[in-house]
Amino acid sequence: MSEGIIRKALSGFYYVDDGQSVITCRARGKHRHAKISPLVGDRVRFTTLEDGSGALDEILPRKNEFYRPAVANIDLLVVVASEAIPVTDPFLIDRVAAIAAARGCETLICVNKCDLEPGLELARIYERAGFPTLQVSAETGEGLEELRRFLTGKVCAFTGNSGVGKSSILNALEADFDLPTGEISQKLGRGRHTTRHVELFRLSCGALAADTPGFSSFDVDRMELARKEELQYAFREFAPYLGRCRFQDCAHGKEKGCAVLAAVKAGDIPESRHRSYVRLYEQARAIPDWERKET
Repeated sequence: MSEGIIRKALSGFYYVDDGQSVITCRARGKHRHAKISPLVGDRVRFTTLEDGSGALDEILPRKNEFYRPAVANIDLLVVVASEAIPVTDPFLIDRVAAIAAARGCETLICVNKCDLEPGLELARIYERAGFPTLQVSAETGEGLEELRRFLTGKVCAFTGNSGVGKSSILNALEADFDLPTGEISQKLGRGRHTTRHVELFRLSCGALAADTPGFSSFDVDRMELARKEELQYAFREFAPYLGRCRFQDCAHGKEKGCAVLAAVKAGDIPESRHRSYVRLYEQARAIPDWERKET
């Protein structure tokens, strides 16, 4: 029996990298009966068959998993954003970063297209919030060496709204990549989806990186959100103020004596981040515990 990592899942086939080659595997029936679906990023044990294909025997324990996109064992989620067309709504970044925090996954904010629009204000919001933040250009190569250092040795997933340049960045990082990229609709201000499935690509820096569908395809499952009581911990800049509110069960929405609201008013927490928190809190409050998916 051998071990490897699933780099691609397509039409019931799982492409497993054992460090020397990629073996095309099918899952054994026991996984279907146990209602366990192998995911890209899963560490698995498999048996090589006489014809050179493989059979998945065991899915090893996961450190985390995401439902949309369907990936597992991600060390670093790279959220690609832009203040050039298409402009990224900060709420989309905050929603994904909150889900990543609930999964114990680090988030890197990557503001692309800085050759067209520097994105200083967007970068400043996330730097102040304590996220590692880079301004890069897939076109000119600016910031890509620093990005490569962040990726080295990690299993990463690139995500962001359609058209911000996820595939373009991966192409720029690796000269022999030729991932399809899409044109931007000037009328609608958004990109067309070019990534149809999730796949891990091996980079020369030792990273495995997944290019994922854009946000309109990346329809974040509402059940991936933290419970409303836990959501405050997903906003890292709230940390110095937690426990300092007048009421112990403060929701940090509009309560009197709220230390978080006082920090927002003082400019210590960006207003856009707090607005996102309130929207996510309302979404999380609407989800009954029995309906949630467990990790």
